[in-house]
Amino acid sequence: PALEDISFQVEKGEFLAVVGPSGCGKTTLLKIIAGLLQPTEGEVLLENRKIDGPEKKIVLVFQEYNRSLLPWRTVRKNVEFALEILDYSSSKRKVKAEQYLELVGLKGFEKYYPWELSGGMQQRVAIARALAYGPKIFLMDEPFGSLDARMREELEDELLQLWEELSITVIFVTHDLDEAIYLCDRLLVLSERPATVLEDMAIHLKRPRYQLATKSGNAFIEYRNKAYKLF
Repeated sequence: PALEDISFQVEKGEFLAVVGPSGCGKTTLLKIIAGLLQPTEGEVLLENRKIDGPEKKIVLVFQEYNRSLLPWRTVRKNVEFALEILDYSSSKRKVKAEQYLELVGLKGFEKYYPWELSGGMQQRVAIARALAYGPKIFLMDEPFGSLDARMREELEDELLQLWEELSITVIFVTHDLDEAIYLCDRLLVLSERPATVLEDMAIHLKRPRYQLATKSGNAFIEYRNKAYKLF
């Protein structure tokens, strides 16, 4: 099995990061939470209700943003795709899509096509489209893993801003320990496959957080050292 005896609870509005060795089952865990895969044992509960299929309240954002975007649709039309599924009228779709694009810093790029944008901008489109579903829970599978360091840091900070503004719950999978600690309230450290929970660690770093100041602070370094020893 990919996972074994994993049990944890996530509070409303919490930012949980999940780290672990490559191939340990982190993506499988997200797919089970999203209702895209059924566990062979156990269950996932959302507000005391069992998840047994895809949930409207939960969206999943993958690392491969360039594959998830529709290349024949403009940026705005990609975001509108989510609103079409929700059966919004044409005029309302346009307004809502532009609102979400502005929220992720893409105002003025509505008529561009995905292939005309940088990797970071494409991932912003994917995030805007995910937000358009109106989710309560945001699952993110190494969403910034293929970006360069500078763009990655920019999107980390933008994600934190969105999380605070929209009061959504985030479960964020990454192989980057620094990224995980910088973003989260709690850090879940998984073992080698089949994955179990090695440590469920509360991260008490004050907010707002700053790339240089937070990551160079003693508290951050202590959390990093503690988590690193578990791998």
